[in-house]
Amino acid sequence: MEITVNIPEGLVAQAEARGLQPEAYVQQILEQQARARQVDARPLRTPDEIRAWLESLAQFSDKIPPLPETISREWIYQDHD
Repeated sequence: MEITVNIPEGLVAQAEARGLQPEAYVQQILEQQARARQVDARPLRTPDEIRAWLESLAQFSDKIPPLPETISREWIYQDHD
């Protein structure tokens, strides 16, 4: 693959400080980023794992009190002094 980009001067200076051509330095950075993403990538969850996770979230949903018909400032701050 070949990509053409305008390389900022700061990046050129960083490449030169490492003794590299800017193109080689950018390629090195992209390769490092690609490797880092592969290491951090988590495997996709199966539908059963997703369902189990959603059920665990809803485990205590029956204990959540219902909201009033209208939400007032007094209701929001009812537990505050």
